[in-house]
Amino acid sequence: MSILNDISEAMQKGRAKLVKQLVPQALEEGIPARQILEEGLLAGMDIVGQKFKANEIFVPEVLVAARAMNAGTELLKPHLSEAGVGSKGKVVLGTVKGDLHDIGKNLVRMMFEGKGLEVIDLGVDVAPDAFVQAAIDNNCTIIACSALLTTTMPVMAEVVEKAKEAGIRDSVKIMIGGAPITGKFCETIGADAYTPDAASAAVKAAELLS
Repeated sequence: MSILNDISEAMQKGRAKLVKQLVPQALEEGIPARQILEEGLLAGMDIVGQKFKANEIFVPEVLVAARAMNAGTELLKPHLSEAGVGSKGKVVLGTVKGDLHDIGKNLVRMMFEGKGLEVIDLGVDVAPDAFVQAAIDNNCTIIACSALLTTTMPVMAEVVEKAKEAGIRDSVKIMIGGAPITGKFCETIGADAYTPDAASAAVKAAELLS
């Protein structure tokens, strides 16, 4: 399916306009929306994730690729819901209370969406209660917390405790990440997973959901 390759390549290069032309064209050719999503857009985002991980491309390229992907998925959404294609799982994401950094979090969101996950993005400076409440309200199976300051790391431990208090700890996986975070810290606070970068976070989330 050369048009699916074309969609993937246009998306990787961040050519949103071209993606917007190719997606309807693929639909007209009778290619199912799900196939366009998986073999065109998500396949392209996978390559972007791998290249980003290998330091072959950097944050600006990832951002333009993600923008092109969003342009494509917007066009596919009505067709996907008609076909009854849901997301592969729901994740609540945010930067913890006291921390206003969002570039890392935004990259993680794009990588998650690239894996077909639905992301409830709470933004920055998010209180532990808010993570837990959003997970309950939206029926999320993963809470993903980001922190870039050592001073805000303890908030992640509070998220784990609040999830226990709310009685959802058994049904929700807690993922943590950010520059100062380590695997050892993850174990200490009783979270489920730590990943060093956005691309690995998406792979891990997909694993936890399968």
